[in-house]
Amino acid sequence: MLHKLLSRMDRNRFDSIVVSLTDHRGSTIPIPELGIPVSSCAHGGMLRVIRELRGFRPHLLQGWMYHGNLAAQAMAAALPERPAVLWNIRGTHENLSAEKLTTAATIWIGGKFSTLPQRIISNSTVSARVHQQKLGYRRDGWVVIPNGFDLERFRPSEKARAEVRAELGLPDGTLLIGVIGRYHPLKDHANFLSAAAILRKTVPEAHFLLVGSGVDQSTALREQATRSGLSNCVRMLGERADMPRLTAALDIASSSSNSEAFPNVIGEAMSCEVPCAVTDVGDSAWLVSETGRNAPARNPEALAKAWEELCSLGATGRKTLGAAARNRIGTHFSIASVAQQYEQLYEQVLEPHMNQRGYRPCAA
Repeated sequence: MLHKLLSRMDRNRFDSIVVSLTDHRGSTIPIPELGIPVSSCAHGGMLRVIRELRGFRPHLLQGWMYHGNLAAQAMAAALPERPAVLWNIRGTHENLSAEKLTTAATIWIGGKFSTLPQRIISNSTVSARVHQQKLGYRRDGWVVIPNGFDLERFRPSEKARAEVRAELGLPDGTLLIGVIGRYHPLKDHANFLSAAAILRKTVPEAHFLLVGSGVDQSTALREQATRSGLSNCVRMLGERADMPRLTAALDIASSSSNSEAFPNVIGEAMSCEVPCAVTDVGDSAWLVSETGRNAPARNPEALAKAWEELCSLGATGRKTLGAAARNRIGTHFSIASVAQQYEQLYEQVLEPHMNQRGYRPCAA
């Protein structure tokens, strides 16, 4: 999402630099290819980055997720211009016990310091509410800006459907239901496989695809698939760089999560004219709306029923629903409109400086 946002921001109005807290050189997200400098705390530490920022003289620091929010706040205090600070929260991490200790501690600390930034951006109304009511974050100063989607990059493709099935060793026309997401308890891949076992009783021709970092390395998922008799109809792939192609190959895209904010992978599937069945967490059901189905979290029977309803529509019915899904994304969630919302917020926060001679907004 950060890459998409930077790719659409008006360079005549905003200069940007990205600060990575880790080594970004192995990242598959090509921000440097946008012509935007990327500096890393992994090479020379935070003090060197602060020296670079002093040369850049940003008017605004935009934190990106919990660790980045605290880092932006700390860096702003070390800069003589005292730039404005915005935080960006992009998840609904209600159950801190499901997180790594360091991440849980960062979320908790963030709540204690959440009065410091000028605004807190969330990509989800549900996430904003959870942070305010359950995680100790401030209740005012929140702005909800949804994720935006690139309708040119994610688009329907019959070629992708045929190629991916051939790659997976499946006959052309195989009914393929997929879940895309890293292996993590919140993504609840076990729920997906349990629903798959239920669906196979009524739709035996269905096959299932799991894609995401760590999925292919999970012994627990492979053992569950074997126990459930799914070994011959489940494919597990790791992290991939060809997500538009894999997404467009699906007949049904799904989210089986027990916690979400505003799932990118569902919006991307909708952009590819793939109807979606999601668990009703975060803003997932609102995103899909009437173009798909939703089911309660941790309820594989309900998720399987949602899939079965989409299967029963047939290829023609799913195509019609998928077209409505892509139209919904284009109308409400295009990356161009979302980038404009960020720009408008930045200008609102920086308005006191706008009349200064030679002023040009800079964001880091």
